[in-house]
Amino acid sequence: MNQKNDIIKGEIVMKVNLLTHIPLNDLMDLKIDYAFKQLFGNEQTKEITISFLNAILQHSGYEPIKDLTFNNIEAGGEYKQDKQSRLDLLVLTEKNKKIHVEIQFTNKYDMVKRSLYYWSGIYRSQLSTGMSYKELNPVITINILNFDLFTKAKQYHTTFHLRDDVANIKLTDCIEMHFIEMSKFIATWKNTQLDSQKDKLVRWLLLLAMVDHRNEIVYKDIYKELEGLAVEDDKIQHAFKNWERLSCTEEEMLEYEARFKKVMDEEAALREAELREKEAIQRGLKRGLEQGLEQGLEQGLEQGLEMGLERGKVKAQELIVKRLLEKQVAIDLIIEITGVSKERVVELSKKD
Repeated sequence: MNQKNDIIKGEIVMKVNLLTHIPLNDLMDLKIDYAFKQLFGNEQTKEITISFLNAILQHSGYEPIKDLTFNNIEAGGEYKQDKQSRLDLLVLTEKNKKIHVEIQFTNKYDMVKRSLYYWSGIYRSQLSTGMSYKELNPVITINILNFDLFTKAKQYHTTFHLRDDVANIKLTDCIEMHFIEMSKFIATWKNTQLDSQKDKLVRWLLLLAMVDHRNEIVYKDIYKELEGLAVEDDKIQHAFKNWERLSCTEEEMLEYEARFKKVMDEEAALREAELREKEAIQRGLKRGLEQGLEQGLEQGLEQGLEMGLERGKVKAQELIVKRLLEKQVAIDLIIEITGVSKERVVELSKKD
């Protein structure tokens, strides 16, 4: 690739022309699973996949991956009606670790359980007749998300293991789950809290974040930063070369555009379902309130009428008692005639 020099604050900065055939706007959005798999799930681009995975796992305590093989990416059906579902990327390292990478563009509200489901299927599939459980190798899952998942976590990259709640003892190294939230990454990068010179993961995530077709955004400042980094990082150069080739190939672009449209249609359908559910709840609450008000008024009128009649009856009885007292009728006879209690009759006789 051609190189160019930029002058920034009096210093000459070497850069690489990463794109030579198409403008930035014509690149695929690598957060769409089709584009991601075409770039990172290809035998011809294996070295960039290794670099990408090593950048994610750099703090996990593993030796760097030197080689890998791409596994069959068919998995057991995610739902009963599915005969099978396809994993985005599944590789086996030279140390017999299986790494499953899943990229999710849309939040379908089941990401953690979905990840556990896939992990369990991959882990279980290793065991064949005559094998010992000791022969089961670790399975690492990496989830790259185009949405926020963990509201309590500020960092964009979270890693989970099975550990004891008190002593923090790791139960096993057979399960490790990574979640990378791209929206948090972009926010952190904008706040200039990331060092792409020292952290290779930042470089790869900048690559994934640069094109955002959902929001019709292309980050030219990210491109300029990657131009400078690519001078010494041939993997970034190689990634751009293949990314541009994919985006220039008519057949690949037609497949990508069809997949992008499907993803957007799914998001629209999900939003429509959410709106309908919200409207249904609001209608239900309104109708419930109206019915409650109607019932309340009806019950209130009935109770008021009953109370009024009862009070009227008491007043009438007491009026009769008073007139009988004026006629000097015996108290016992008044009680018998009116049904008013002796205490009340005596009370009324004293008022006069």
